[in-house]
Amino acid sequence: MMNKDITAQSPRSKAVQDALDGKIRGFRGLLPFLGPAFIAAIAYIDPGNFATNISAGSKYGYMLLWVILFSNIMALLIQSLSAKLGIATGKNLPEVAREEFPKPVSIGLWIQGELVIIATDLAEFIGAALGLYLLFGIPMLEASIIAAIGSFAILELQRRGYRSLEAGIAGMLFVVVIAFALQTFFAKPDAVSVMKGLFVPAFHGTDSVLLAAGILGATVMPHAIYLHSALTQRRVVGKTDAERKKIFRFEFIDILIAMLIAGAINASMLIVAAALFFKNGLFVEDLDVAFQQFGHLVSPMSAALFGIGLLVAGLSSSSVGTLSGDVIMQGFINYRIPLYVRRFITIIPPILIIASGVNPTTALVLSQVVLSFGIAFALIPLILFTSNKRIMGSLINAKWVTVVSWLIAVLIVALNVFLIVDTFR
Repeated sequence: MMNKDITAQSPRSKAVQDALDGKIRGFRGLLPFLGPAFIAAIAYIDPGNFATNISAGSKYGYMLLWVILFSNIMALLIQSLSAKLGIATGKNLPEVAREEFPKPVSIGLWIQGELVIIATDLAEFIGAALGLYLLFGIPMLEASIIAAIGSFAILELQRRGYRSLEAGIAGMLFVVVIAFALQTFFAKPDAVSVMKGLFVPAFHGTDSVLLAAGILGATVMPHAIYLHSALTQRRVVGKTDAERKKIFRFEFIDILIAMLIAGAINASMLIVAAALFFKNGLFVEDLDVAFQQFGHLVSPMSAALFGIGLLVAGLSSSSVGTLSGDVIMQGFINYRIPLYVRRFITIIPPILIIASGVNPTTALVLSQVVLSFGIAFALIPLILFTSNKRIMGSLINAKWVTVVSWLIAVLIVALNVFLIVDTFR
């Protein structure tokens, strides 16, 4: 059975119309527009983030918290550009690229996009499988197969409509929130050190710069940029410029809330690692070691919460990766395959890599390197298109937004190049 297209136009409900007409205000007016950003935000708490945040906290304590704050501000701007493109044009980023670029360029962008999805799936499946292994002792290969079945179950929500999918993904996001909120409570971090780490930028040696680059470089995932424009392109279609601007204002609040939640989760990972591992002189790079140390330093419940967070983050983000792959193929080459067929094809490489016995954390790091190659191919076209009045109309970027966006793009691309060179060196 074919799933519903996430880009299909939704009928405008009375609640949506009343909100646009100003008849209902406040949270009730915002509620019909919440959802798309929560799906995109899952990309910001994938298992790759677990690895970088735990490493940074265990080695340098609270010092690099400001990097997470800065990364979240960048993510807020970039995701808002992606959402705005969908609202202004009724098209997603790959569709606009197909119209604006020559055909060979679109095909090349599609190929690199598919490689990004494979790398994304590798990180998510390893994270979910590792979560099952740590929680239940299931061998990694069998755990990866169970994780694959779980990702199919999440995709089934899409067939029930976009609201069911958004509710399911948001529910999983809040499971991770609860897990790390409790972890933070158990870890008893030093509040003064947390505030200093958040608002006083600092480094300590070359390795701290490298870890900061890892946090920053892994923040903006290309598949999240592609997907967000698809989630907003026909969800609520503005009939006038005034309506489109109002829809974007609502969506910006959605993005702000989702990014705050994702940022809080990433910060809590680093805080917990600082309060437990750094305080006890432990430098932890492997997630399985982190799991064991949570059990040793706090309690089995603390270890279980870490495993649950890793499992849920891996499962939810793997499904989001599949949706992104569908958008990439449909947009760049105007072709679509059934979502379940795509899911089946994309789970094969991760399962083969897991079966080969590669260290899970090493595989996570390598997947982030592959993702680094793809960021420029999503971010640069996004800025070009959202700065073009012919494409965007009244929702064109303000000049200061364009300038800041280009500065962020240069910074992110430079950091990713630095990470790639350092990894291979």
